[in-house]
Amino acid sequence: MVGPMRPQFVLFGSSIVEFSCCNEGWGAILADIYARKADILLRGYAGWTSRHALGVLDQVFPLDAALQPSLVIVYFGGNDSILPHPSGFGSHVPLPEYIENMRKIATHLKNLSEKTRIIFLSAPPVNKEKIREIYSDTLAELRTIESCRIYSEACLALCREINVKGIDLWTALQKKDGWATDCLTDGIHLSAEGSKIVVEEIMNVLREADWEPSLHWKSMPTEFEQVFSVPQLSADFNTAISIFESSFRRHSQWE
Repeated sequence: MVGPMRPQFVLFGSSIVEFSCCNEGWGAILADIYARKADILLRGYAGWTSRHALGVLDQVFPLDAALQPSLVIVYFGGNDSILPHPSGFGSHVPLPEYIENMRKIATHLKNLSEKTRIIFLSAPPVNKEKIREIYSDTLAELRTIESCRIYSEACLALCREINVKGIDLWTALQKKDGWATDCLTDGIHLSAEGSKIVVEEIMNVLREADWEPSLHWKSMPTEFEQVFSVPQLSADFNTAISIFESSFRRHSQWE
């Protein structure tokens, strides 16, 4: 264990999570935003569904852990929503089972701690033509934007029912012109541009939530800020500015 202990933000899900530190992904962006404020932990498993997630909940999130996460961001649904393959193989999870799986995941996470906050990400849209180009006609026919919409809406409806914050990625990505090519790399996974949209949506939730303590980065203390501060003088040589708070190192600014 490495100290000092910081709040833990856990990203739990399938490939959208596992790949979130690649190519300016949303996990990497969060790790940058929360430097010296919180530890971003990835528990991403490509190809997994909500059914797989249920099988490891106790191992990934043990109820008796000494330190429980302050925030868990959960993404399952894209693989669940793939249409059934005639062979019986594949990752399809029927919609009623998916809803109950996500309900059980939320219940388990709520039992970790009174201070553990939860955000569910809904299934984003897909680009069928890109899937066909990169993978196969078969996958393009089984992974449809309409099925993603159905599972996305089911996830968000569940969030409203059980009082969990939900982010509508299906709608958020499609608000951008050219989303099908700009926001997705292979028709399924997020590009850097798509990841920026995910971070914007997460920041909106964290900024507006009435959680105590707040988990928005501007409201959280900076580790060793007073002990080992390295002030720099501003252009007028009278005002000290903090290297940590300066924005030169970020291409995008987050509120």
